[in-house]
Amino acid sequence: MNTFANKVVWITGASSGIGEALAYALAQEGARLILSARRKTELDRVAQQTQLPAADILILPLDVEQSDTFDKATQTVIQTFGRIDVLILNAGISQRSFIKDTPLAVDRRIMEINYFGIVGLAKTVLPTFVKQQSGQFIVTSSVVGYIGTPMRSSYAASKHALHGFFDSLRAEHWKDKIKVTIVCPGYIKTAISLHAIDEKGEQYNKMDTNQEKGMQPAVCARHILKAVKKNKEEVYIGGKEIFGIYMKRFFPLLLSRVIRNYNIKTVNS
Repeated sequence: MNTFANKVVWITGASSGIGEALAYALAQEGARLILSARRKTELDRVAQQTQLPAADILILPLDVEQSDTFDKATQTVIQTFGRIDVLILNAGISQRSFIKDTPLAVDRRIMEINYFGIVGLAKTVLPTFVKQQSGQFIVTSSVVGYIGTPMRSSYAASKHALHGFFDSLRAEHWKDKIKVTIVCPGYIKTAISLHAIDEKGEQYNKMDTNQEKGMQPAVCARHILKAVKKNKEEVYIGGKEIFGIYMKRFFPLLLSRVIRNYNIKTVNS
Protein backbone atom coordinates (compact mmCIF):
# COMPACT_ATOMS: atom_id res chain seq x y z
CA MET A 1 0.00 0.00 0.00
CA ASN A 2 1.69 3.18 -1.19
CA THR A 3 -1.03 5.57 -0.13
CA PHE A 4 -4.18 5.76 2.00
CA ALA A 5 -5.88 8.25 -0.33
CA ASN A 6 -9.55 7.27 -0.84
CA LYS A 7 -9.07 4.08 1.18
CA VAL A 8 -11.94 3.16 3.51
CA VAL A 9 -10.38 2.73 6.95
CA TRP A 10 -12.30 1.54 10.02
CA ILE A 11 -10.64 2.44 13.33
CA THR A 12 -11.72 0.94 16.64
CA GLY A 13 -10.63 2.66 19.83
CA ALA A 14 -10.75 5.90 17.84
CA SER A 15 -11.88 8.19 20.67
CA SER A 16 -8.44 8.73 22.25
CA GLY A 17 -4.75 7.83 22.26
CA ILE A 18 -3.26 5.97 19.32
CA GLY A 19 -6.62 5.50 17.62
CA GLU A 20 -7.36 9.21 17.71
CA ALA A 21 -3.89 10.03 16.41
CA LEU A 22 -4.33 7.55 13.56
CA ALA A 23 -7.62 9.21 12.62
CA TYR A 24 -5.87 12.57 12.19
CA ALA A 25 -2.92 11.09 10.30
CA LEU A 26 -5.16 9.15 7.94
CA ALA A 27 -7.41 12.14 7.35
CA GLN A 28 -4.36 14.11 6.25
CA GLU A 29 -3.60 11.35 3.76
CA GLY A 30 -7.08 11.52 2.27
CA ALA A 31 -8.57 8.36 3.73
CA ARG A 32 -12.30 7.88 4.27
CA LEU A 33 -12.85 7.00 7.91
CA ILE A 34 -15.15 5.00 10.15
CA LEU A 35 -14.58 5.94 13.79
CA SER A 36 -15.64 3.46 16.47
CA ALA A 37 -15.46 3.44 20.26
CA ARG A 38 -17.96 3.43 23.10
CA ARG A 39 -18.09 7.19 23.71
CA LYS A 40 -20.02 8.91 20.92
CA THR A 41 -19.32 12.40 22.26
CA GLU A 42 -15.58 11.76 21.95
CA LEU A 43 -16.02 10.30 18.48
CA ASP A 44 -17.91 13.44 17.48
CA ARG A 45 -15.01 15.53 18.75
CA VAL A 46 -12.43 13.51 16.84
CA ALA A 47 -14.53 13.55 13.67
CA GLN A 48 -14.81 17.32 13.81
CA GLN A 49 -11.08 17.76 14.29
CA THR A 50 -10.26 15.59 11.26
CA GLN A 51 -11.93 18.29 9.15
CA LEU A 52 -13.09 15.63 6.72
CA PRO A 53 -16.29 16.29 4.78
CA ALA A 54 -19.37 14.49 6.08
CA ALA A 55 -19.37 12.16 3.08
CA ASP A 56 -15.93 10.85 4.02
CA ILE A 57 -16.47 10.03 7.67
CA LEU A 58 -18.85 7.81 9.62
CA ILE A 59 -19.27 7.84 13.39
CA LEU A 60 -20.14 4.31 14.44
CA PRO A 61 -20.25 3.72 18.23
CA LEU A 62 -19.16 0.19 19.08
CA ASP A 63 -18.43 -1.79 22.24
CA VAL A 64 -16.12 -4.72 21.45
CA GLU A 65 -17.59 -6.63 24.42
CA GLN A 66 -20.86 -6.77 22.48
CA SER A 67 -19.99 -9.17 19.69
CA ASP A 68 -23.64 -9.57 18.69
CA THR A 69 -23.49 -6.04 17.26
CA PHE A 70 -20.60 -6.71 14.87
CA ASP A 71 -22.66 -7.95 11.92
CA LYS A 72 -24.92 -4.90 11.94
CA ALA A 73 -21.96 -2.53 12.33
CA THR A 74 -20.14 -4.12 9.40
CA GLN A 75 -23.21 -3.92 7.20
CA THR A 76 -23.57 -0.24 8.09
CA VAL A 77 -20.02 0.38 6.91
CA ILE A 78 -20.58 -1.52 3.65
CA GLN A 79 -23.85 0.28 3.00
CA THR A 80 -22.16 3.64 3.58
CA PHE A 81 -18.91 3.20 1.67
CA GLY A 82 -19.39 0.03 -0.39
CA ARG A 83 -16.20 -1.62 0.87
CA ILE A 84 -13.63 -1.79 3.67
CA ASP A 85 -9.96 -1.50 2.76
CA VAL A 86 -8.37 -1.38 6.22
CA LEU A 87 -9.56 -2.46 9.66
CA ILE A 88 -7.52 -1.03 12.53
CA LEU A 89 -8.15 -3.17 15.60
CA ASN A 90 -7.02 -0.76 18.27
CA ALA A 91 -9.69 -1.07 20.98
CA GLY A 92 -8.55 -2.57 24.26
CA ILE A 93 -8.07 -2.23 27.99
CA SER A 94 -5.01 -2.52 30.20
CA GLN A 95 -4.49 -3.95 33.68
CA ARG A 96 -2.83 -2.98 36.93
CA SER A 97 -3.13 -5.84 39.40
CA PHE A 98 -1.15 -8.77 40.80
CA ILE A 99 -2.13 -12.32 39.84
CA LYS A 100 -2.71 -13.42 43.43
CA ASP A 101 -5.20 -10.58 43.99
CA THR A 102 -7.09 -10.82 40.70
CA PRO A 103 -10.26 -12.95 40.46
CA LEU A 104 -10.83 -14.96 37.31
CA ALA A 105 -13.79 -12.75 36.37
CA VAL A 106 -11.40 -9.82 35.82
CA ASP A 107 -9.08 -12.00 33.73
CA ARG A 108 -12.04 -13.10 31.63
CA ARG A 109 -13.17 -9.54 31.02
CA ILE A 110 -9.72 -8.49 29.83
CA MET A 111 -9.61 -11.44 27.43
CA GLU A 112 -13.15 -10.71 26.26
CA ILE A 113 -12.21 -7.16 25.27
CA ASN A 114 -8.62 -7.56 24.12
CA TYR A 115 -8.84 -10.94 22.43
CA PHE A 116 -12.37 -12.18 21.72
CA GLY A 117 -13.65 -8.72 20.82
CA ILE A 118 -10.79 -8.14 18.40
CA VAL A 119 -10.96 -11.62 16.90
CA GLY A 120 -14.75 -11.43 16.65
CA LEU A 121 -14.71 -8.22 14.65
CA ALA A 122 -11.88 -9.50 12.44
CA LYS A 123 -13.89 -12.65 11.67
CA THR A 124 -16.92 -10.52 10.84
CA VAL A 125 -14.99 -8.36 8.37
CA LEU A 126 -12.90 -11.20 6.92
CA PRO A 127 -15.57 -12.41 4.41
CA THR A 128 -15.70 -8.89 2.97
CA PHE A 129 -11.94 -8.92 2.50
CA VAL A 130 -12.09 -12.36 0.87
CA LYS A 131 -14.86 -11.26 -1.48
CA GLN A 132 -12.88 -8.15 -2.44
CA GLN A 133 -9.66 -10.17 -2.71
CA SER A 134 -7.99 -7.39 -0.75
CA GLY A 135 -7.84 -6.00 2.76
CA GLN A 136 -5.52 -5.03 5.58
CA PHE A 137 -5.75 -5.78 9.30
CA ILE A 138 -3.72 -3.47 11.53
CA VAL A 139 -3.66 -4.93 15.04
CA THR A 140 -2.53 -3.02 18.11
CA SER A 141 -0.61 -5.40 20.32
CA SER A 142 2.12 -4.23 22.72
CA VAL A 143 5.69 -4.89 23.78
CA VAL A 144 4.04 -7.09 26.41
CA GLY A 145 2.73 -9.16 23.51
CA TYR A 146 6.23 -10.62 23.74
CA ILE A 147 7.19 -9.94 27.36
CA GLY A 148 5.04 -10.75 30.38
CA THR A 149 5.56 -8.19 33.16
CA PRO A 150 4.24 -7.83 36.71
CA MET A 151 0.74 -6.42 37.16
CA ARG A 152 -0.05 -7.07 33.47
CA SER A 153 -0.66 -10.86 33.50
CA SER A 154 -3.95 -11.06 31.60
CA TYR A 155 -3.19 -7.98 29.52
CA ALA A 156 0.06 -9.63 28.41
CA ALA A 157 -1.75 -12.92 27.80
CA SER A 158 -4.37 -11.24 25.62
CA LYS A 159 -1.71 -9.55 23.51
CA HIS A 160 0.31 -12.78 23.18
CA ALA A 161 -2.88 -14.45 21.95
CA LEU A 162 -3.42 -11.83 19.25
CA HIS A 163 -0.03 -12.67 17.73
CA GLY A 164 -0.96 -16.33 17.46
CA PHE A 165 -4.33 -15.66 15.88
CA PHE A 166 -3.26 -13.05 13.35
CA ASP A 167 -0.09 -14.91 12.35
CA SER A 168 -2.39 -17.82 11.50
CA LEU A 169 -4.84 -15.58 9.64
CA ARG A 170 -2.00 -14.12 7.58
CA ALA A 171 -0.79 -17.60 6.66
CA GLU A 172 -4.27 -18.81 5.70
CA HIS A 173 -5.33 -15.83 3.59
CA TRP A 174 -2.23 -14.57 1.79
CA LYS A 175 -3.64 -15.91 -1.50
CA ASP A 176 -6.68 -13.67 -0.93
CA LYS A 177 -4.29 -10.69 -0.84
CA ILE A 178 -5.16 -10.03 2.78
CA LYS A 179 -2.38 -8.46 4.82
CA VAL A 180 -1.76 -8.19 8.54
CA THR A 181 0.44 -5.71 10.37
CA ILE A 182 0.85 -6.25 14.11
CA VAL A 183 1.87 -3.11 15.98
CA CYS A 184 3.79 -3.44 19.25
CA PRO A 185 3.97 -0.07 21.01
CA GLY A 186 6.04 0.49 24.10
CA TYR A 187 5.44 3.55 26.24
CA ILE A 188 3.13 5.93 24.38
CA LYS A 189 1.77 9.00 26.18
CA THR A 190 -1.90 8.01 26.32
CA ALA A 191 -4.50 7.52 29.03
CA ILE A 192 -4.17 3.74 28.92
CA SER A 193 -3.03 3.45 32.54
CA LEU A 194 -5.78 5.79 33.72
CA HIS A 195 -8.39 3.58 32.10
CA ALA A 196 -6.77 0.28 33.11
CA ILE A 197 -8.66 -1.93 35.55
CA ASP A 198 -7.45 -3.17 38.91
CA GLU A 199 -8.10 -6.43 40.78
CA LYS A 200 -11.64 -5.26 41.58
CA GLY A 201 -12.38 -4.56 37.94
CA GLU A 202 -12.45 -0.85 38.72
CA GLN A 203 -10.65 1.96 36.92
CA TYR A 204 -7.04 2.31 38.05
CA ASN A 205 -7.13 6.06 37.50
CA LYS A 206 -3.39 6.67 37.86
CA MET A 207 -0.92 7.83 35.24
CA ASP A 208 2.14 5.60 35.05
CA THR A 209 5.43 7.48 35.22
CA ASN A 210 6.78 5.72 32.12
CA GLN A 211 3.55 6.39 30.23
CA GLU A 212 3.75 10.08 31.10
CA LYS A 213 7.26 10.23 29.62
CA GLY A 214 6.38 8.15 26.57
CA MET A 215 6.25 8.88 22.85
CA GLN A 216 3.55 11.24 21.63
CA PRO A 217 0.62 9.40 19.96
CA ALA A 218 1.00 11.45 16.78
CA VAL A 219 4.58 10.22 16.38
CA CYS A 220 3.44 6.65 17.02
CA ALA A 221 0.73 7.00 14.37
CA ARG A 222 3.28 8.15 11.79
CA HIS A 223 5.44 5.09 12.52
CA ILE A 224 2.44 2.81 12.13
CA LEU A 225 1.42 4.21 8.76
CA LYS A 226 5.00 4.09 7.53
CA ALA A 227 5.22 0.40 8.50
CA VAL A 228 1.95 -0.42 6.74
CA LYS A 229 3.09 1.32 3.56
CA LYS A 230 6.23 -0.84 3.65
CA ASN A 231 4.09 -3.98 4.08
CA LYS A 232 5.75 -4.84 7.39
CA GLU A 233 4.23 -7.78 9.21
CA GLU A 234 5.24 -6.36 12.61
CA VAL A 235 6.56 -3.08 13.92
CA TYR A 236 7.99 -2.19 17.34
CA ILE A 237 7.45 1.44 18.35
CA GLY A 238 8.77 3.22 21.42
CA GLY A 239 11.98 3.95 23.27
CA LYS A 240 14.54 1.70 24.90
CA GLU A 241 11.78 -0.61 26.15
CA ILE A 242 11.43 -2.19 22.71
CA PHE A 243 14.90 -3.71 23.10
CA GLY A 244 13.27 -6.03 25.60
CA ILE A 245 11.76 -7.90 22.66
CA TYR A 246 15.23 -8.70 21.35
CA MET A 247 16.50 -9.55 24.83
CA LYS A 248 13.61 -11.99 25.18
CA ARG A 249 14.77 -13.73 22.01
CA PHE A 250 18.51 -13.81 22.64
CA PHE A 251 19.01 -13.29 26.39
CA PRO A 252 15.82 -14.50 28.10
CA LEU A 253 17.36 -15.14 31.51
CA LEU A 254 18.92 -11.69 31.61
CA LEU A 255 15.61 -10.09 30.65
CA SER A 256 13.83 -12.03 33.40
CA ARG A 257 16.20 -10.59 35.97
CA VAL A 258 15.87 -7.08 34.55
CA ILE A 259 12.09 -7.24 34.73
CA ARG A 260 12.15 -8.41 38.36
CA ASN A 261 14.52 -5.64 39.46
CA TYR A 262 12.85 -3.01 37.32
CA ASN A 263 9.46 -3.87 38.76
CA ILE A 264 10.61 -3.37 42.36
CA LYS A 265 11.41 0.26 41.58
CA THR A 266 8.49 1.15 39.31
CA VAL A 267 5.48 -1.00 40.10
CA ASN A 268 3.86 1.64 42.30
CA SER A 269 4.99 4.66 40.30
